[in-house]
Amino acid sequence: YSLTYCTDWKRKWFENGEAVQLVLSQFLRVATNEGFAVLVYCFMPDHVHLLVEGLREDSDARKFITKSKQCSAHAYAASFGARLWQPFGFEHVLRDDEKLQVAARYIIENPVRAGLAKTVMEYPFVGSQVYDLKDLLATMPEPD
Repeated sequence: YSLTYCTDWKRKWFENGEAVQLVLSQFLRVATNEGFAVLVYCFMPDHVHLLVEGLREDSDARKFITKSKQCSAHAYAASFGARLWQPFGFEHVLRDDEKLQVAARYIIENPVRAGLAKTVMEYPFVGSQVYDLKDLLATMPEPD
């Protein structure tokens, strides 16, 4: 699943490394509990992209989305005293490996396209729970 969550009022909460680490830790905790792997993630200043994969028969994307947003919002409010997310997000089901690789590359190259970094490797808020980022870049096809 390709997921995008936007911050409340498109506020730039993810320019702060502490906020990114807090939210990422909640995503990873929920992923483990709900049987998902976070294949790639990218925190842009006002939104986050996730590419996740269900690992079990009972992995439920709706449950992952709901819990990941709830848990991260609660932790964020407790630490920073502000509302984190817009009520809705965007999700897309990817059904073939090639589209998965294209989506992964698109997500991790987002900061470069936005002018936030010259290379993916210099942007601090992109990564993977599963893959080494350098290896991932080397094996993914260039977008058309």
